Amino acid sequence: MAKTVVITGVLGGIGSQLAKTFKEKGYEVIGLDLKDSQPEYCDKFFKFNLHQYCIDTEYKASIEAIFNEEIPELFVLINNAAVQILSNLDEITLQDWNQTLNVNLTGPLMLSQFFLTRLERSKGSIINIASIHHQLTKKRFLAYASSKSALVGLTKALSVDLQGRIRVNAISPAAIDTQMLRDGFNNDEAKVQMLNELHPSQRIGKPREVSQLALLLAEDELGFINGANINIDGGISNVLKDLD
Repeated sequence: MAKTVVITGVLGGIGSQLAKTFKEKGYEVIGLDLKDSQPEYCDKFFKFNLHQYCIDTEYKASIEAIFNEEIPELFVLINNAAVQILSNLDEITLQDWNQTLNVNLTGPLMLSQFFLTRLERSKGSIINIASIHHQLTKKRFLAYASSKSALVGLTKALSVDLQGRIRVNAISPAAIDTQMLRDGFNNDEAKVQMLNELHPSQRIGKPREVSQLALLLAEDELGFINGANINIDGGISNVLKDLD
């Protein structure tokens, strides 16, 4: 019987590659996303509003009833969905702050709680997709960086809280070549090339590199890795820029 993985944010650049990689490995892939579209590599797909899941008790009850029916077993939960609302301290709104924390932090906690019995029964694990912004950030990333820092903290705390039951790990990517990243540079290839050159690897990451790392963390062969946060950053976290 195929192992089952649930992937949130499955329609994004990293999420879609996670689905493809786990599907190629023989997993039954269940995708969740705010957008309503059938991804290529999902066996099942559900339109899912993670922010609403955190604040609306009726929505939470209705979607959990569907999950109980459609997802009887689970081996891996990948909390990949994220929202990135950029603003500085002068302009940030409480609504944007709360939405960011709900999608990037509270949602993963609540889904982990909901699926815990299934994950424990399968001796499975949780993988949280964090970000290099938990460690290194830029202007206007207040909400995003704070949420990802907290997600790494949650990962470590859950690994202790759930000791002997399931494993919990995090992956913190730096710049990954997705359409979202390119949109952030207005699809300016010269700027993307400059970003490549900032990394000791002399390139930014590929979604498949993130998904392959997630697959390794999910498999039993690396079962001693627990409570870890693994940077996949091309060495950028070792770089100290200076005047030439």
